[in-house]
Amino acid sequence: MANVIGIANKPPSKTLADQVYRQIRDDIVHGDLPPGSKLKIEPLRTRYQIGASPLREALSRLYSDGFVSSKGQQGFKVMEMTRDDLEDVTNLRILIENKALSQSIINGDDHWESGVVAAFHRLTKIETTPGEKDIHELEDRNNSFHNALLAASSSIRLHQFYTTLYDQHKRYRNLARGVMPYKRNIHEEHTTIYNATLEKDIKKATEANEYHIRKTAELVIQLKNDEWDN
Repeated sequence: MANVIGIANKPPSKTLADQVYRQIRDDIVHGDLPPGSKLKIEPLRTRYQIGASPLREALSRLYSDGFVSSKGQQGFKVMEMTRDDLEDVTNLRILIENKALSQSIINGDDHWESGVVAAFHRLTKIETTPGEKDIHELEDRNNSFHNALLAASSSIRLHQFYTTLYDQHKRYRNLARGVMPYKRNIHEEHTTIYNATLEKDIKKATEANEYHIRKTAELVIQLKNDEWDN
């Protein structure tokens, strides 16, 4: 039976399109809609309990943001995951995120710094607690930490681009979750970024952030290398 994800209370059409856009995007990022899967209107209407018009609007936005593909009259499909795409997303995320991080370090005041400290404290508590982690809570705190680092950036568009690239990179990061704890010390990486940021050392902070992002890509490529070589 199809997994039905209803949108309650029937808000206006524009709001419906926004909501289903977010739901489909989340399902793509978390792998509930696998790479290459066809996105046909009728099954999606059943799954999300929504009309065709807001669905088409959401799919068009997802196409523009690089989460789905479309060829001629073949309709929409979830974007495939490939080595070339991962490398492209990784390079762009580093470019955009480090630009925003540099701006934040230059512009950041006491309020920004206190936000970074609080976000890092919350992330540290879950990263350093022994035993199995709540993946959703860990991801939420990780996202909050990276957002806090960039919060003093002066560019709204940088934040918009960053959010899209973060989610595109997260698709690949989810593939590496099973191997990351054994191959790296993520908390140490976050600590290096955190300390350099509070020291206002742009070079050290951006280099540490680049290492952090590229390490994920390297692990995913190791994990998927045989499949991508075929």
